[in-house]
Amino acid sequence: MRILIVDDSKAMRGLVRRALRQAGFGSHDFSEAANGKEALDQIHQQAPDVVLSDWNMPEMSGIELLTALRGEECSVKFGFVTSEGTPEMKQAAIDAGASFFVTKPFTPEALEEALSGVIG
Repeated sequence: MRILIVDDSKAMRGLVRRALRQAGFGSHDFSEAANGKEALDQIHQQAPDVVLSDWNMPEMSGIELLTALRGEECSVKFGFVTSEGTPEMKQAAIDAGASFFVTKPFTPEALEEALSGVIG
């Protein structure tokens, strides 16, 4: 299974990858993108099974990425790992088609719980 981690912070992408491994998802293939535009290009080239995205990023935000994907009728499983966690943002994410929403700072257990119904 391919997991795409999208965050403008290289350090945060590394933290997410490490937490995924600690949560038991280390056998999956990981790729990374620094913003939504880069992620969209990668998704068009080789669609991942799951996208974990930050919300606020330059060039294209996470919610803009999700909206673009759903506009293309792309049904890739998509969730947010972000420091932005207002009820309105969570509702906007669900309305746009997100499968999960994890707020930073997070634990491997929080990622495992969020992804348990998404990743087989």
